[in-house]
Amino acid sequence: MATELPVRIEFSLPKGWQATPPDEAGAPGVAFVALHPAPARGMANGFTANLTIAGEIRDPDLPMAAIADESVHRLENVAGSVRVRERTAVGPDDSPGLTQVLDIELSPGRQIVQCQVYVSMHDVDDPRRRAVLELVLTCTPEQLEEVFADFQAFVQSVRPAAARS
Repeated sequence: MATELPVRIEFSLPKGWQATPPDEAGAPGVAFVALHPAPARGMANGFTANLTIAGEIRDPDLPMAAIADESVHRLENVAGSVRVRERTAVGPDDSPGLTQVLDIELSPGRQIVQCQVYVSMHDVDDPRRRAVLELVLTCTPEQLEEVFADFQAFVQSVRPAAARS
């Protein structure tokens, strides 16, 4: 079942990407899914690259690396193997973030890549509430070069929604 984000945000989708209901996309537990307009060919077996947004209120003292580790462990429960290719802390101390790239083997010969960005965000209506948003690109290794710039533009477009009047 699709979930709601704990904070209101605004963002822009890259050209051609299409929003789809998370449940229809087979992505329970996320608030938003967008699909790339062209499924991969050849070795990718028609896998459709996708962007997702999820988030929840988290303890402000919980390190971002621990949150990223939780994601790795969740994926390890459903995939053949998960390897952290790269992990980088980003952002200022009062609003930390983290990026990581994961190589995931679903089954022998079937690999995907996840680029994950974790963003701390305070609710504009209640600054005491701190959410961590998880912005994710999932694609095949062959698709990564084609869709990574779109993911970067998508991440850069995410911002808190204007306060309610």
